[in-house]
Amino acid sequence: MSEERRTAGPPHGDEPEAVTGRPLTVGDVLGLPVLAAGQPRVVAGESGLGRRVQWVHITELTDPASFLKGGELVLTTGMPLPEQPAEVRRYVDELADIGAAALVIELVRRYHRPPEALVHACRSRGLPLVTLSKDVNFLEVTQVVHALIVGNQMQAMRRTQQIHEAFTALTLRGASPAEVVRAAAETSGHTVVLENLVHHAVICEPSGRTVEDALTGWERRSRATPACDHTEVLGPEDWLVAPVEYRGEPWGRVVMLPAPTRTPRTPSFGPEDVAVLERTAMTLTIARLIHATTWERSAHRNTLRDIAEQRHRSPDEARARAAALGLPTEECRFLAVLIETRTHPGGEELETRLAEDLRTVTVPALVGELAPGRVGVLLSLRPSGSWRPTVEQLARTALNLDAGAVVSVGSEVTDLSRAARSFREATRVAEAALPHSTDKPFYELSDIGLRHLLYALRQDPHVQSFAERQLAQLIDHDSRHGTSLLTTLRHYLDAAGNKTTAARRGELSRQTLYQRLHTIERLLDLDLESGEDRTELHVALIALDVSRLG
Repeated sequence: MSEERRTAGPPHGDEPEAVTGRPLTVGDVLGLPVLAAGQPRVVAGESGLGRRVQWVHITELTDPASFLKGGELVLTTGMPLPEQPAEVRRYVDELADIGAAALVIELVRRYHRPPEALVHACRSRGLPLVTLSKDVNFLEVTQVVHALIVGNQMQAMRRTQQIHEAFTALTLRGASPAEVVRAAAETSGHTVVLENLVHHAVICEPSGRTVEDALTGWERRSRATPACDHTEVLGPEDWLVAPVEYRGEPWGRVVMLPAPTRTPRTPSFGPEDVAVLERTAMTLTIARLIHATTWERSAHRNTLRDIAEQRHRSPDEARARAAALGLPTEECRFLAVLIETRTHPGGEELETRLAEDLRTVTVPALVGELAPGRVGVLLSLRPSGSWRPTVEQLARTALNLDAGAVVSVGSEVTDLSRAARSFREATRVAEAALPHSTDKPFYELSDIGLRHLLYALRQDPHVQSFAERQLAQLIDHDSRHGTSLLTTLRHYLDAAGNKTTAARRGELSRQTLYQRLHTIERLLDLDLESGEDRTELHVALIALDVSRLG
């Protein structure tokens, strides 16, 4: 018996005000000064200290249960307690069956230590048994506790009205689902998660814990928590869950997680939390009818942007959020794909078509618009196998919707924390991709040669200045004299200095070609037989060409 005995103390302070605003528990009452003066000790049923106390009942009867309704804290001096162990067990069984919150016995008059039969009976039924070693005014206890209970009830009514008004305001202004979930978390002080029917966490608003802590292993944990048709506490982790509907059919549910630091004295949720979650579910059900973009699509979009821009607090948070949306993050490779719709800026239809393609080929991915005219895809690939067929399918879909689309890919990475690098590479490839090129449905790093590189740098003043410095004299001469020396130079450089080939391409005689090359050398003050000079001119010509592509 001794291992269960301990001194009961106030869980949140010594003042009655410390327990207002939420249901009063057995542990709360034992911490009140009026009872603490009796030096209370819990000798059995300690796990029940979080039970709600709905009233206090003083009794000296051998059958007090006949006067109870459940939830009472029973106070007794022990004077009428039966002598026979069987009768003691009956006494305790009746209290437990009616749902008494706890039994408090004063060890002053009849007993100076609790009877073994009473301790064993309470322990077997899980009924908290508390002893008082000093005299306590039971009437004063009832007055203090009842005042707190009534005060809490009034406060709870006012708070429920405030909750109702707050969520009604969210509904009237058409708040987004993220705003609704955030309001629920801020109001309750609990982490709140919105998930769909396939157990993907669409929105997570943490409170008192990290996103990583809340979402790690989410699908497995969620599937262990049964479905419900009303708000209730369910599952091995004691989640408070409420269903969310769409046009009269189940869509998913909103989940409130218990505080990570809760103790047996503290119930997981109070009536106010239930009210918050019920109003949250109702507001989300209405919001689902208002917002055109599906919540899953918004979740993919937001998570993808955070990954691409490395806006997560930690790599583990990124993995937890992606995995909670159904993206495998362990033992796989990742590849970033970008679709630039240069002539068709709308992205929602493209998002939807790309997501359908990926479902068809059963490749897990996040799809979302990263910026106007730019849709991103993050593929999660098996350790073996080629990504090219999947990207080719995505490229065909994009080009069918917009013939001017540019599809680019980054390099493969083996960890989600490096996916941002793959997106940066895909962005550089997209910037370098020449328009109106139809040789490939998509571009990758290996496709970016000198012409693509200079196209990407076409707005750079250094590149523009270099091209102008190398060719301005020639362009000016052609303009003033109506000649085509620039074209001749192009033929000569494209032929790698082969004069015969250059003359044939320009439909010139060799003598005419020689004369034009000599004029070019004089105007530009360089030697066309020099490999370095030819290289500089060739780069300048390409830079001039790509600058005219816009």
